[in-house]
Order: sequence, then C-alpha cells, then structure tokens
Amino acid sequence: MGNKTSHDSDVSFIAALAELLRDNDLTELQVKRDYGENDSLNVRVSRQTQTVVQASVPAPAPVAAPSAPSAPTAPAAPASDAADPASHPGAVTSPMVGTVYMAAEPGAAPFSTVGATVKEGDTILIIEAMKTMNHIPAPRAGTIKRILVEDGGPVEFGAPLVIIE
Repeated sequence: MGNKTSHDSDVSFIAALAELLRDNDLTELQVKRDYGENDSLNVRVSRQTQTVVQASVPAPAPVAAPSAPSAPTAPAAPASDAADPASHPGAVTSPMVGTVYMAAEPGAAPFSTVGATVKEGDTILIIEAMKTMNHIPAPRAGTIKRILVEDGGPVEFGAPLVIIE
C-alpha cells in the first residue's frame, strides 16, 4: 500500500504548513507538488484572523479576560461564550481544512444532533480532505450543546465544530 504512505506524508506536510502559517502569523499559504503525470497535490492552507467587532451596546466596567493570554494586542475580550465559540471549554475544533459531513452518506441519520449524548471516541462528524473521509471523534463524553458547522460546508483548521458539555 504505497498509496497510504503517500497520503500519510501529505497529511504530515499539510500539518507542517499549518504550523508554518501559525508560527509566522500568515493568513494564507498555497503549495502545489507535482509527483508525476496525473498525480499532484495542490494545497491551500488559510486561517481566519480574529476580528473583534464592537457592538454599540453599553457595557459594564471591563473585566480582565483570563482566556486571552495569547492575544496581548487585542482589546478587552467580551466575557461571553456566545461571542467566540472557540474559547468555550467544551469546544471541539477542526484538526484540518476540509468539507464537513454530518452523516455517513446523503439521507443517512446524522452522527450527532443537539442534545445527543456522546461517549469519548464516538464519531461526531466527518471532514473530507483530499478525498479522504476523516472521522472526527468526541474527545470526551458529554452532551452536544451546539453544532457550529453546516453539512457540506467548508471548515478551516482550528475552527470550532461542536460544543460538548
């Protein structure tokens, strides 16, 4: 199975690109590798920069946000989980860039629904990347409180997928 080794090295290569993106504070990186005739890898890795949108609602005195040590230049972060689902302690984030599928095939029952109880290791959704279906397991047991992605929609590396409490 030489093909599997190729896919494993491609996944490692993409992970390295994502790390390069993060470490150098880049927002997008695109690479094309030609392996031979009709065999190539074209990768685009991008990430969303967190933009804080201030609402014109009077706010109480600013509260120190312990969840923002990695963003020292950001203004006071809102203390609401609804503002940034990725900061929620129960957030499950995407390990890769790809397309989200909530069920094994069109018309099948979804892997997870809001209010469903999951066990650690249960598949909560699938992310397709480079024609490979990657089952995303629940990292812990709990109840699905929110689903933050749409079936068939794109997902970025690190984007919040669901919230499990």
